[in-house]
Amino acid sequence: MSACLPIETAQPRARRSAQARIVWGPRVVTVGGDAPVRVQSMTNTDTADAIATAIQVKELAQAGSEVVRITVNTPEAAQAVPHVREQLDRMGIDVPLVGDFHYNGHTLLTQYPACAETLSKYRINPGNVGKGDKHDKQFAQMVEAAMRWDKPVRIGVNWGSLDQELLAQMMDDNSRRAQPWQARQVMYEALISSALQSAARAEELGLAHEQILLSCKVSGVQDLIAVYRELARRTDHALHLGLTEAGMGTKGTVASATALAILLQEGIGDTIRVSLTPQPGESRTQEVVIASEILQSLGLRIFVPSVTACPGCGRTTSTTFQELAKQIDDYLRLQMPVWRKQYPGVEQLKVAVMGCIVNGPGESKHADIGISLPGTGEAPAAPVFIDGEKRLTLRGEGIATEFQTLVENYIRDRFGAPA
Repeated sequence: MSACLPIETAQPRARRSAQARIVWGPRVVTVGGDAPVRVQSMTNTDTADAIATAIQVKELAQAGSEVVRITVNTPEAAQAVPHVREQLDRMGIDVPLVGDFHYNGHTLLTQYPACAETLSKYRINPGNVGKGDKHDKQFAQMVEAAMRWDKPVRIGVNWGSLDQELLAQMMDDNSRRAQPWQARQVMYEALISSALQSAARAEELGLAHEQILLSCKVSGVQDLIAVYRELARRTDHALHLGLTEAGMGTKGTVASATALAILLQEGIGDTIRVSLTPQPGESRTQEVVIASEILQSLGLRIFVPSVTACPGCGRTTSTTFQELAKQIDDYLRLQMPVWRKQYPGVEQLKVAVMGCIVNGPGESKHADIGISLPGTGEAPAAPVFIDGEKRLTLRGEGIATEFQTLVENYIRDRFGAPA
């Protein structure tokens, strides 16, 4: 056998962005620098309904969202923001709130100071802050509000609402090139230029460099990768990643995971959002679960215990392992808001629920606690492995309940405080 070098484990590249701070009361969420990549989400309630908005923010925060954005689009919504915060504080939810402003943000931040003070960060879309002579003045008013209340700002450019005057100018300039760029390349440049020029203007007005985050959102995977690679090359501002209008279900999930994983592996991105259109009746928290899973799959963060389960094949006699895997996974996620405080380190737990003898015992040994259910032709017994050793065998109709109890006991014994 010829000698060769050992294969190195793949690791995401280190990020090089400036560090911003998002503050609410005693809670400080650092973004960029050496801070972990943060999960962000957004409500879809009418912010003027403070109770409904607070309830959804709570659900998103408990699912793992570390920053939650809310729409602030009317005087009624601006007036409701402090009440949303009050409701969250009563419920013990300290997640920072970001105000999403379009068209009238300069007015709302000026006329409703309680809203401006309560929010932890402002999102400004430079394509929607006014046209012509009004643009610079209204942008300046929003930046001045951020400085007055010491708030960071995300300058968020979207290709669906790109500054049309800037785009038209760049199209004209491109037409005069000896070798004109393709229209898509001009669009890329317009997105990046809008973000960078707006950031430079904010700094000229006095906003600190580290208080500015940038995003250039598009809805195509290859477009997003191209834009963010170039944006990251040109600036060290903290970057927010996400496909805008990613879509529903499988399409939105796969597209978001593909684009974000490639950029994150390259060290690009400091906060992420998976902008899913919820399926009818689906919880808004699904976008948080997917964003968390992307980071956990890349090894960048650990949010919840992992459950390894086989897909099933002709060797499996029933759907028992599928049902048990889902039951355990749902149970672990449901308990995490409590367990994070009660059992520090529990998110490191690895559980295996396997369907037959082929990979079942091996995967179960690699997990902290695992079960190998019987497949076709196998004895009706389910060996349980704990810390790599076979400890007992479960039989009968109550296997699922008994195994869940074993998982609970393992968590208590391993992660609980010493008596």
